[in-house]
Amino acid sequence: MKDTDTKNRIDENALDERELKLQKRKDKLDAMEAELKERQKSISAAEAKRKQIVLRLPESLWADIARWAEDDFRSINGQIEYLLTKCVKERK
Repeated sequence: MKDTDTKNRIDENALDERELKLQKRKDKLDAMEAELKERQKSISAAEAKRKQIVLRLPESLWADIARWAEDDFRSINGQIEYLLTKCVKERK
């Protein structure tokens, strides 16, 4: 009888420790999620402030960019923005 009681207490202690570890993990993940949401809000706010420009391109270049955008599942504007961003990053 004592062996069973001791084993049950050990099992309960192990479960309690595991539960505490899992709770700490959950708390950490919740904090990370909150931080990511805040970052997303600030990025969205920054991206909402976009400058509009008029861009004149030769039809052949427009067609090439349009095909490339389609291959990458982007809009033409999105593709142009992606290419410009990539070039700026490479230059830095």
